[in-house]
Amino acid sequence: MATTDLVNPSSLPLQDRVAIVTGSSRGIGKAIAIHLASLGAKLVINYASNKDQADLVAEEINSCCSENTPHATVVQADISVPAQVKLLFDEAERVFGSQVHVLVNSAAISNTKYPTIANTSVEDFDRIFSVNCRGTFLCCKEAAKRIKQGGGGRIILLSSSSVGALRPNSATYTASKAAVETMTKILAKELKGTGITANCVAPGPIATEMFFVGRSEEHVKRVIEVCPHGRLGETKDVAPLVGFLASDAG
Repeated sequence: MATTDLVNPSSLPLQDRVAIVTGSSRGIGKAIAIHLASLGAKLVINYASNKDQADLVAEEINSCCSENTPHATVVQADISVPAQVKLLFDEAERVFGSQVHVLVNSAAISNTKYPTIANTSVEDFDRIFSVNCRGTFLCCKEAAKRIKQGGGGRIILLSSSSVGALRPNSATYTASKAAVETMTKILAKELKGTGITANCVAPGPIATEMFFVGRSEEHVKRVIEVCPHGRLGETKDVAPLVGFLASDAG
């Protein structure tokens, strides 16, 4: 998403709404954060370990704001740790002086060795479920209690097309994302009457650093061959859909 996409007309669909995007220092999360900012949102850029990249995302957003008040702040948090998830919301409220309106949970990890179930270690299973499943649960738990009710509240979780594809050598990641989809459906029902919606977006293969790590050129070619458009998706393909779901129209 280019910096020039960040504009400041007087009326935008997410004007002055506060959004937390987990895992937004790079990849899909970064594209989503920048797109939400282009719609007027104030952003919490979350990262687990790469502060430099997170700072660059915030700088890109803030450099395009005509106002002196920053529209993006950076918060480190491991979403598998309850106290750190709480900190994300605390910092959003402290910096922007408002309840959070939108949570986008994009943070996720995978096993870049792509082992079979038989060759998956218990440690790797626990590590992936800790972030992808437990982390999503903790974010949803906090969001359900703290996101603004009565209209404009949005919880958007990222899953994966692998849940439907059931590709070999990705059982742990796929199972963790299947849990995310189930959680979304139940959460949406539990939030009935609050004005908060819960939705899930399941992208296909997207050309990000996370996708390419551990994959050979031949593996990448095989993935592309089964893509409907004959190419990998791009982060800019995902961000507008999330933007729609974050708006009143969604």
